[in-house]
Amino acid sequence: MSKLSFEKFITGIGQELSKPLPGTRAQWEMVPSTRTTDARMDSKEGRRLSAVMVLFYPKRDSIYFALVKRVVYNGVHSGQISLPGGQFEDSDQDFAATALRETQEEIGIDSKNIKLLGRLTSMYIPPSNFDVYPFVGYVTDNPVFHIDPVEIDHLMEIELDDFMNPACKTEKQIHHRTGIDVSVPCFYLHDEVVWGATAMILNELREVLLNMESAYTFLQ
Repeated sequence: MSKLSFEKFITGIGQELSKPLPGTRAQWEMVPSTRTTDARMDSKEGRRLSAVMVLFYPKRDSIYFALVKRVVYNGVHSGQISLPGGQFEDSDQDFAATALRETQEEIGIDSKNIKLLGRLTSMYIPPSNFDVYPFVGYVTDNPVFHIDPVEIDHLMEIELDDFMNPACKTEKQIHHRTGIDVSVPCFYLHDEVVWGATAMILNELREVLLNMESAYTFLQ
């Protein structure tokens, strides 16, 4: 993949994100059976706010984005795979600022080097009572990552061709925090089960990419 094709890919996805998004229909294709109706879904009161980042970058003549595996802790998302991101703070100008700041804090990419392309559809996560706002951005060079060991167990660099392979979208059994084994829709990447809210966000991203065939041909 040439530098030019990365630039064309970035242009293509930016244009696609400016159009009407696949939205909740695409997200809900990946809803796990463990997700139950929560009374808080009908009310904004008491919700926490957060933002995450899909960060694209060129590497070894291909295109990648980053996921992280959370450390094990006493919380609902312990040990799960997620996008870099975190909670909105009063000092953040907007949700984009949250996504940029958290990406820098968690994986060490200077926020000044990240160019935003747009955002995906926001969603509510009942277990942690968060509204999450997903953003899409990129850096022009292969980044040097510095993960925060307090929050991140390790980084996962996902090659876009692997993510777009239909075989990675599947169902796997997990041991749920409630103590039961359940089968969940997921993306199976790097021998890890990417499920829940992260899979829902990524499925909308995948549909956006499938809709931009003219740009995606540069990855083939």
